[in-house]
Amino acid sequence: MSSVTFDKATRLYPGSTHPAVDALDLSVSDGEFLVLVGPSGCGKSTSLRMLAGLEEVNEGRILIGDRDVTEVPPKDRDIAMVFQNYALYPHMTVAENMGFALKIAGVNKDERAARVLEAAKLLDLQDYLARKPKALSGGQRQRVAMGRAIVRQPQVFLMDEPLSNLDAKLRVQTRTQIASLQRRLGVTTVYVTHDQTEALTMGDRIAVLKDGVLQQVGTPRDLYANPINVFVAGFIGSPAMNLFSADLVEGGLKFGTAIAPLDRDTLSGTKAKKVTIGVRPEDVKVAKTGDGLKVDVDLVEELGADGYLYGHTEIDGNRVDIVARVDGRVHPNAGETVVITPSPKHIHAFDTESGERISKAVTD
Repeated sequence: MSSVTFDKATRLYPGSTHPAVDALDLSVSDGEFLVLVGPSGCGKSTSLRMLAGLEEVNEGRILIGDRDVTEVPPKDRDIAMVFQNYALYPHMTVAENMGFALKIAGVNKDERAARVLEAAKLLDLQDYLARKPKALSGGQRQRVAMGRAIVRQPQVFLMDEPLSNLDAKLRVQTRTQIASLQRRLGVTTVYVTHDQTEALTMGDRIAVLKDGVLQQVGTPRDLYANPINVFVAGFIGSPAMNLFSADLVEGGLKFGTAIAPLDRDTLSGTKAKKVTIGVRPEDVKVAKTGDGLKVDVDLVEELGADGYLYGHTEIDGNRVDIVARVDGRVHPNAGETVVITPSPKHIHAFDTESGERISKAVTD
């Protein structure tokens, strides 16, 4: 096993004026599960392919352990990659697919069989070793692709959206299996996904990319509780954080007819009259009357014990959509008007122009 380091790694495609990955500085510790996440076209898959040696590094370098692999061919990097489309050989059995890379590497038949069987037991595939891929479900095929990576005993696993072809229920089940398996094996893993729920539930740390630039890297809790800018705040979390403009006033910020308190450091540290406020759906209090921001209820999504209220309000002449978590059993109904206020300890404030965070970190 080994660490991975992107040292100002840049990829500029021919004919393009903007790098797909722009001076990426990122370190992955030995045995860590790091998730690269971001919207389509943000550079996450390109970053993974640069690490794999499938994309050229135009500037900077990439290290695996202490070894500079920037110019090293993919086959000599001691990595194993799991693709979203499985990439299994249809004419081979499960056992032959899993052991093929070992056969090419000259590993003898007995050792190949032992390593394939060991991986198959880890993945609960021992009853399927004689089958062809066409006789397997999507989840089983993905486990075979995982097994093919495991038997190689690489220094680093690379996974490029491996669950995107699975249905929702199987995706939840398989991501749990992958995270558990990675922790048992202790192999350094870089995992790419556009699904921030996957990122939050699987990774030791998450790196958020936008337009080829690293925005923030930290634990799932760090990114959820203390997003560094408006983009990370809006991207991490489901449902997304409520974000809208608010006036700074004496003692805090204007929240409809209420004043939401804001820490003194934030108030004294900015000269702006307006900020972008961020409040998570679970940090919004809903009432039928009182001071606060009036919201017209459009829909209440019932999820058993919990529910989500989807509504809208008007701020500075613009419609703003609002989401609040409510009791799934007792809640307002569509068509009603409610008043919402934020939990004072969980208000996030961002500079309206730069989008950067200006409020202090949330610690509880």
